[in-house]
Amino acid sequence: MTTEYLRMSFSPRPLDPLGCSSVQEQRDLWQRKFCRIAKEMVQTEQRYCQKLELVTTFFVDILKAKGTLRSDIREDIFCSIKAIQSVNQTLLIHLENGYFGKGLDQFSTHMHHYYTYVDNIYKAQKVLQMQLKKNKAFRRFKKLQESRPEFNNQKLEDLLQLPLQRIDQYKHFLEDLTANISVDHPEYEQLSRAMTAVCEVSQRIDDNTRRHENHLELCRVQKLLKGRKMKVLAPGRWYICEGWLKVVPPKGAEAKPKMFFLFSDMLLQVKRCSSLHSTSGQKFTAEHAYPLQDCTVEKVFGHTRSQGGLLSLTFPRANLLLMSSNQENLNNWYQSLSSAIRKQNSKQTPIYQRDELCRRPLRSAADSHNTPANAASRKRNMLTAEISELPQEPPVEQEYSAPKRMKPSDASELSAETSSCVIL
Repeated sequence: MTTEYLRMSFSPRPLDPLGCSSVQEQRDLWQRKFCRIAKEMVQTEQRYCQKLELVTTFFVDILKAKGTLRSDIREDIFCSIKAIQSVNQTLLIHLENGYFGKGLDQFSTHMHHYYTYVDNIYKAQKVLQMQLKKNKAFRRFKKLQESRPEFNNQKLEDLLQLPLQRIDQYKHFLEDLTANISVDHPEYEQLSRAMTAVCEVSQRIDDNTRRHENHLELCRVQKLLKGRKMKVLAPGRWYICEGWLKVVPPKGAEAKPKMFFLFSDMLLQVKRCSSLHSTSGQKFTAEHAYPLQDCTVEKVFGHTRSQGGLLSLTFPRANLLLMSSNQENLNNWYQSLSSAIRKQNSKQTPIYQRDELCRRPLRSAADSHNTPANAASRKRNMLTAEISELPQEPPVEQEYSAPKRMKPSDASELSAETSSCVIL
C-alpha cells in the first residue's frame, strides 16, 4: 500500500505543448528517491518497535510482576520507554499505510517522552550498573532474559540506547524525505514540522552528551589533584585543555615546566607531587588559579632559539609569561586562551551592591556647608569612625577568595596536606 500511495502522491503532471522532459525527469527522480527512503524507514521502524517490545515485555512488565526491583529503581532504569513503545507503535501503523506526513506530524507532538528519556539516560546507566553489582537476583534475571533467542545475543545496555539512536535516524530520514518532495505537496508542511521537532531532540541529546563528557573531565582533573582544597567541580565550569608549558620568571631565572589546566573561567597551574610519596606520586599540587575575567593574552616571538615563542598573560593582580618550543602547541594554547577569555568577558555584566542602588545622591559642597545639620552629621561620622576602629572578627573567606601570599620560609614549614592554591 505504501508504494501505491507514493505513486499517487507523485503522479506526473501532463506535459505542456512544448514538452518539459527535464522537469518530468526530475519529478521521477524525486519519486524514486522518496519511495526508496520511505521503504527503508518502514523497515527500520518495524525492527525498532520489535526491540522496544522486547524491553517492555521481558524486562519492564516481568520485573513489575515479580517485584525484583523497587518501583523507583525500575523507573530510573527504564524511564519512559513503555510510553515511547506505545507512541512508536502508532507511528508504525501510519507508516505502513503510507500516511507519512500525518503519522510523523502526530508523532512529533509526543516528543516529551523522548525528552524525558534522553535526560535520564546517564542516570539509568548508573543505576543499572549499581543494581548489577549489588542485586544478585536482578543480575541473574538479566542474564536469563538476555539468553532468550528473541534477543539474538543483545544486551540490555545496548537496547536502552535505541531511542537515542533512533532519533538520529529520524533526523536523516526526514531530511531526505523533505529534500525529495515538492514544497507544494500537501505533506511537505507536516514533514517539515516533524523534522523541526526531531532536530530539537537531537540537539538535546548532543548537549547532554557534551555536559556528561565535561563532567567526566572535571572529575578526572579533580582526582589528579592532591587534597580537596582546590575545587575543580563547579557549576557552569567547562574543561578546555591541558598540557605542559614553561613559566618564565620575571627576574631572568631558569624557566621551569609546569602543568596547566585551562577551564572556561580560570587557568590552573599545578606541579607534580614528590615521587617519594607512594600514594601521591602520580598526582599534582595546585599552585595558582588565575581567573580569566579581565585577562588579556598576547603572543610574543623571538625569545626562543628554535620554533615556538612566548605567551604573555596579564591578569588584574598578576602577570604570567609562558614559553613553548613547539609552534603548534603554542598556537593551540593561544587560540584556546583567546577564545576562553573572550567568552568569559562577554558573560560579565555589571553587578551593583544593594547599598549602591539605595544610596541617596550626594549634595554639593556649598549646600553641605550651609546646612544646619552639618555639625550633627560630622559628630555622627566621628562616632562611626571610632566604632569602626574597634577590633572585629575577621570575615569568613569564600571558597574562591584570594588568600594572602605566604613567604617561602613559611611555606616550607607547612606539610603537603595543608598546601593551598593561591588564587590571583
